[in-house]
Amino acid sequence: MSFYRALPVVISAMAVWMDFKSASVDNGWILFSFVTGFLIQFTEKGLRGGFVFLAGASTPVIILGILFIFRMLGAGDIKLLCALGGIMGPRTVAECIFYSLLAGAGISMAILISTGGIRQRFLYFFRYMNEFYVTGEMHPYYRKGTEFPENFHFTVPIFLSAVLYAGGVY
Repeated sequence: MSFYRALPVVISAMAVWMDFKSASVDNGWILFSFVTGFLIQFTEKGLRGGFVFLAGASTPVIILGILFIFRMLGAGDIKLLCALGGIMGPRTVAECIFYSLLAGAGISMAILISTGGIRQRFLYFFRYMNEFYVTGEMHPYYRKGTEFPENFHFTVPIFLSAVLYAGGVY
């Protein structure tokens, strides 16, 4: 396994650790990851690498921006994916996002099935979307103080996707 395939695993593993420790990913780590991605792209491909870095770093915002607007995904998760995108490039980070969402869906289904909250969660989603449609107001999607787990650390599916990338799945 090459350094360039292992680096996203290291970056996302550290982000998972930070997320579990303090419920956020340190911006210093994100900045370090951005600088590392830029340097890798620039030293490997020159000026073209700078454009690959920018395209890769902006791809997660374009793809996942709507989920952030509705507060269904945190800013730290998107910044982490942007940093990975700078290293991986736009096409590969799009695949990383796909596999992250797939892993996240699997984790979510496991949580919903194990807690018995699947019916309530789908009803909440439909009510939430209906409220937005009727009022046009956006509120955070998550609920606190309920008996069912509302949120999980999305850095975990990002890490799992990075492991798949390092293993050559995509």
